Amino acid sequence: MALKPREMTPEEQKQILHLTRSRTASAREVERARVIHLASTGERVPAIADKLHIAAKTVRTWLKRFNEQGLAGLQDQPRSGRPKTYTPAEVAEVIAASLLKPEQLGLPFGCWTMDRLAAYFKEQKGIAISRSRISELLIAEGLRWRTQETWFGERVDPDFAEKRGASRRFIQSRLRVVG
Repeated sequence: MALKPREMTPEEQKQILHLTRSRTASAREVERARVIHLASTGERVPAIADKLHIAAKTVRTWLKRFNEQGLAGLQDQPRSGRPKTYTPAEVAEVIAASLLKPEQLGLPFGCWTMDRLAAYFKEQKGIAISRSRISELLIAEGLRWRTQETWFGERVDPDFAEKRGASRRFIQSRLRVVG
């Protein structure tokens, strides 16, 4: 008994035909639509496999899925894979702690580094996470890590100007005339 596609609605025929000629749809979708289109014109499985340079088993798979699920059956199904390493709660904890100043968590330093964050999560929270994974999580959240730049910005010591004394100009400013 030959495997044939089920009766298609006019809308399904239109979408299948559109997909067979598409230049913007994925190659997988186009190939699957061509399988269904060729089968609907009366082509047999071995002939379709030869024309499209795919295995006959693949042709049968897509015809069966189309017959059972319609156009939705031509989409990729979710596949199993490695489970997430960190729970959403742990990821939220990493992001929340990264946004806080270490002093707010009772730590003796003024700014985070990736190594300090990794050590904090391992020692305080029991979450073994690498500095590169912390960076990936922050980037995925839309946060950009920036190294601490101590030569400008607000000073840590509020009495710094008094302690420093009068400032001197060691470097003369150079004015450039544009003409």
